[in-house]
This record gives sequence, C-alpha cells and structure tokens, in this order.
Amino acid sequence: MPLVLVSSPRFVDHVTPAGHPERPERAETMEAVAARFVGQGGTVLEPRLATDDDLARVHTPEHIESIVELRGRAAKIDEDTFTSPDSDEIARLAAGAVLTGVDAVLGGAPRSRALVMVRPPGHHAEADRAMGFCLYNNIAVGAAYARAKGCARVAICDYDVHHGNGTQWIFYEDPTVLFVSSHQFPFYPGTGAPNETGRGAGAGFTLNIPLAAGTQDEEVERLYAEVAIPRVRAFKPDLLMISAGFDAHEQDPLGQLRMTTEGFGRLTKALLQVADEVCDGKVVLVTEGGYDLKALSDCLESVIGVCR
Repeated sequence: MPLVLVSSPRFVDHVTPAGHPERPERAETMEAVAARFVGQGGTVLEPRLATDDDLARVHTPEHIESIVELRGRAAKIDEDTFTSPDSDEIARLAAGAVLTGVDAVLGGAPRSRALVMVRPPGHHAEADRAMGFCLYNNIAVGAAYARAKGCARVAICDYDVHHGNGTQWIFYEDPTVLFVSSHQFPFYPGTGAPNETGRGAGAGFTLNIPLAAGTQDEEVERLYAEVAIPRVRAFKPDLLMISAGFDAHEQDPLGQLRMTTEGFGRLTKALLQVADEVCDGKVVLVTEGGYDLKALSDCLESVIGVCR
C-alpha cells in the first residue's frame, strides 16, 4: 500500500495577522510530521506551482487576477481572509501540491495514496472569490485536473467541521464529481443544508450530512457507514479525494464537534476501504482546517498510520 506525502517548507511563508488561527505554525507542524515520515523511510514529494490554466479549470479569470494583483503586499480580503507578500505563490503551491499528489496516485500501483499537507486551506474558495482563510480551492483544482487526466468520475468526501461551500458550488451542476460533506450545522459559512443536492445535470451528486454541535465519533462514523459510504460505492469513482480537515476534533478552538484522533483514523480507514472496492484504492487526501497544533499533528499521524 504505497503512501507518499506532498508538502513543502514554503507553506510557512503565507503569513496571517497575529492571533489568526490559520497561522504559519500549522505549516511547521506539518513539516515536523513530514520529517518523521522521512525518518521512517517514507517519501515526501515537493509540490509544483499551479499555473493559471490549472486554476482556471475551477476559478474565473477575474478571481485569479484579483489574487495576482495582491502579490508583494499584505491585504485583507474579508474579516477572515488575508494575504501577505508571498501568498499568491504559496496558494499556487498548495493547489499545485494536490496536482503532484494526483499524478503520484494515478501513475502509481493499485492502492496508491497521497497525503497532501498544505496551507492555506482551500475548500471555502468559490469560483469567483476567496473566503474563509482560502484563496484557491485546492481540492477542486485537483479534482478537475484528475478529470482532465482521464478520470471519468471523482468523489470528494469532506469531513472538516465547516461545510466546503466552495467545492460544493464549483461542482454543483457537474454529474462527474460527487461531493459529500459532513459538517457542523448551522455554522460557518451557513451552507450545507440537506436539501442542497445539486442542480441540473448535477442533481443528486451533492450529499450534505449536517451534524449538531457536540456530535461525537460514534454518530459521525454511523452516518458515514449508513449514508455517505454507500453513496460513494454506488457512484464508483475512478479516484477518491478527501478534504481532511481536523477542526471537528474535540480539542479544536473553532468548532463544537467532539471527534477524537482515533475517530478520525477510523473514519479515514472506512473511506480507504470503500476506495479499495471501487477505484483500486487510489486516494488523495488534502488538508483543510485543524487549528489545535497537537490535535493536528496527532490526526495527521493517525491518518498516515491507516494509509500505510
């Protein structure tokens, strides 16, 4: 079961204001995980930069240009979302890291897996705007790239505490991408109700699983076993992608779900098992949220353990 990590020390160079939860120390935590992985004989791949063409598969030219125009300076996009002088390059590196992971998995043996550890996160970025700490939608860029590489169908499962509104809307009318999201609800960004199921040709290819504050491992795992995983199995994707946000952890300062490190490991293992059934075990995991540094480190180590 070959597993590679994709990461870069450059992710520390996206700088947010003092006290911001999406802080450079998150990148340092990821780099420490990567160093331990290398020490155990694992491989860490350096990401490439996403090009304008890569980004334009899911983002409007106007949005891409709006981020490019902020190069070289610090800016406030909204109450949560900031750039620093290198942020466009680092955000392109985050999106490009997913492309590197997709290449490794699609070009690898059955049961190839890539854990892509990046910041800034991506799943809130919509086609035409940055929001929620996110500049470009990393996993959406990767899914569209996988489609361009020949995957007929791609499934995305998002277990971040926040709904992946950007990923949902980007693929809302697309029947070739199944989007499944479990998330605290009601909560930021206000989307992700059960009746948001897709539109037009994409009707039925969005599945939202709202969770009440305080929900623990057992209920999350039950809903995946009974609702989410059967939908992925029926869809029969050529590639499974996971928005691996760990801010549903009981120690996280931003959410009120109560998942544990062990729960994230079991949930990820269940998704890997359905991938083994339907797409030769080919899985790309992409980090999203996770703002308690110890919980982030522990959850990454747990995911690495079940992916090996």
